[in-house]
Amino acid sequence: MALRNLHGRVAFVFDEDDFDVDQIVGVKNIKIQDLDELAALAMTSYDPDFAARVRPGDLIVGGHNFGYGHPHYPPMKALRHLGIAGVIAESFSPGYWRGEISMGFPQVGCPGIRSFVDRWDEIEVDWRAVRIRNITQGTETGFEPLAHADVAMLEAGGLLGYLKREAEENAS
Repeated sequence: MALRNLHGRVAFVFDEDDFDVDQIVGVKNIKIQDLDELAALAMTSYDPDFAARVRPGDLIVGGHNFGYGHPHYPPMKALRHLGIAGVIAESFSPGYWRGEISMGFPQVGCPGIRSFVDRWDEIEVDWRAVRIRNITQGTETGFEPLAHADVAMLEAGGLLGYLKREAEENAS
C-alpha cells in the first residue's frame, strides 16, 4: 500500500519559528473535548473566518521547530476535524512529530517551504517523487523523505492500526 498524495490549498502559513500548536485553539481552551466547539475556535486569533474558509484536503505550513512546547492533541484534532490533511514545515519539534505521525496525521519536513508557497496556493505532496508541486505558481521543490516506520504508520492510519497490522502479520 502506498501513501495517497496530499492535494489541497495552503490554508495558513505560520511565520514564526518555535510555534506552539496550543495557540491554534488558545491555551485556555485546551481542555475542551467537543470537536465541533474546538473546530469553531481553531485559528480565530489568526483568521476569524478560518473555519468557514478552509476546505477538506487543505494543508498548514509552518516554520522551524513547528509544534514546539507541550504537544497537546486538541488543537490538531480541531484542524483535522475542519479537514486539514497535513502539515508541511521547515522542521518539527520531535515530540510533536512523533505524536502526530502516531495519530496518522501526515507531516512533511521541507526546508524553505515558507518561501515556496503563499496562502491559498494549490499544492500537491507527491510521496513517491518526494516533491511538492505548487500548482498555482507552476513550481516544485523536494522534501525530506519519511523514515520507513513513519510511512508504515501513516499507511496504517496511525500507531494503533500499525500495531494491529503487525500483530495480524505475525500471527499468520
